[in-house]
Amino acid sequence: MSSRARFWKQAVESLFVILLPISLILSSVYVVLYSAGIWVPIEYRMPGFPKDSYGFDLQDRLYWSSVDIHFLLSNEDISYFDSYSLADGSPMHNERELKHMQDVQVLLNVMKRVLLAAWILAVLMLVLLWRMGHSQEIPRAIFRGIRATLIFIAVLILGIVVSFGVLFVSFHRIFFEGDTWLFAYSDTFIRLYPERFWRDCFILLGLVTILEALTVYGIGRLLAKKIPAEAG
Repeated sequence: MSSRARFWKQAVESLFVILLPISLILSSVYVVLYSAGIWVPIEYRMPGFPKDSYGFDLQDRLYWSSVDIHFLLSNEDISYFDSYSLADGSPMHNERELKHMQDVQVLLNVMKRVLLAAWILAVLMLVLLWRMGHSQEIPRAIFRGIRATLIFIAVLILGIVVSFGVLFVSFHRIFFEGDTWLFAYSDTFIRLYPERFWRDCFILLGLVTILEALTVYGIGRLLAKKIPAEAG
């Protein structure tokens, strides 16, 4: 193999190794989001989940969180929340909370496009390896991508265990501008989603990513058995 051919093979394989973790992690975000109707009620019933000192009971939390989830899963305008008021007549969310909901919706829309592009490019890299005559490298690329994914998740879980607060703040400073993600304890956001909620959400994200990675690993194992036979 010429040095130029080796360079392109390594470049294509390396790009795939970068794209696979991105694809799996972003896929997990949407699995967690679209399954929120299943796990959020379980989360609120978990032993030790913080009570709301301002009056929300379990049913209140289930109802108001479902309103937020619907907004994030739809293409509703922010005026969607105009129809919702708390028991005392105050708006469900104040202006700061509404701004953050808009920011989250924008971020999710961007992530959706990145996710689609990442999967398309990842598959394209595997096709290129095959077209370049390096089909035997496809399982190895998959295994390297899975290893990179699991390392990232291990670091994430370590961050959750050691200092979730620092991890959570860093996440928001990276993905959101200003301080619109900071709220008072009396705000609906904190009453519905205390820090425990987000810690468990991050753990769930990690677990879903691990399951996805194991599934792709299984596909890689099947290819590793099949491709040499075809090449031979």
